[in-house]
Amino acid sequence: MGFPKKRESNSEPSPPEQQPQDQPQQQQARQMWSPYDEGRRNRGPLWAVLGGLGVLGLLAGGLVVMFNAETSVPAATAARQTSDPLPSAPPGEFAYLEQRETDPEPLTVKEIFAGKKITIDGRKYTMTTSRKDTKCAEAVEGAKLEKALKSGKCTMIIRGSFKSSDDKIIGTIGVANLLNTAASKKAEAAGGKGERQDYLKALPGKDEITKFLGAGEAGAEVWPYGHYAVMIWFQFKDGHKPSSKESKQLAEAANDVAKATVFKALDARRLTGYPA
Repeated sequence: MGFPKKRESNSEPSPPEQQPQDQPQQQQARQMWSPYDEGRRNRGPLWAVLGGLGVLGLLAGGLVVMFNAETSVPAATAARQTSDPLPSAPPGEFAYLEQRETDPEPLTVKEIFAGKKITIDGRKYTMTTSRKDTKCAEAVEGAKLEKALKSGKCTMIIRGSFKSSDDKIIGTIGVANLLNTAASKKAEAAGGKGERQDYLKALPGKDEITKFLGAGEAGAEVWPYGHYAVMIWFQFKDGHKPSSKESKQLAEAANDVAKATVFKALDARRLTGYPA
């Protein structure tokens, strides 16, 4: 994740729950850095700069696959029973998700964000807004990332924003639908290292908490998962730059939301090429 410079939280109006696709997004500050940068992220968010959480002890289900490229199909997914044998999956780390051709049905907001409430090990989060953009450049910031999405034939980016139950942590998670795994890895590389200039645009809600998304210091990252690029933006509501301990809290929240939304949906597609 990276941290942009803080700005006044009341400088821009809150967007509606579902914005029209042609409505310009609020622009986030461009300077960002990532604690994932010390060492390549081949096993997921390590938060190495900020104390190192390994894989945070939260890597279950879809997150195992996201954070550990050498890990087999998630146990929770592999354990699903069926009366008919599963068809042979295409070769490759991500099976049917290696390319859009073998995962043809477009993602939907409802598929990714099936419910507004999330509970992970007692930690609770609420989704306050969601949005689908078919013009992918409108959902990201930075020329390199925009170029990577365009060359990867991005067809959509779906975003959802969440707040923690104590209203202290807020964040946006998004997923871009690209042509193949190579394209999603290019999107990851576009984020670069050091202070981030290419990242997912935060999606503010119109509620009194997530309306502050995009104002202040935030953490951002891009992760490849087959032909999808999963992107996050997480911050504290008041926009302060987090300490090492607080950065672990942001990482935990981002992992919780990712595990319960995007990766839950993608895990099902990984085995069959179709939504659950």
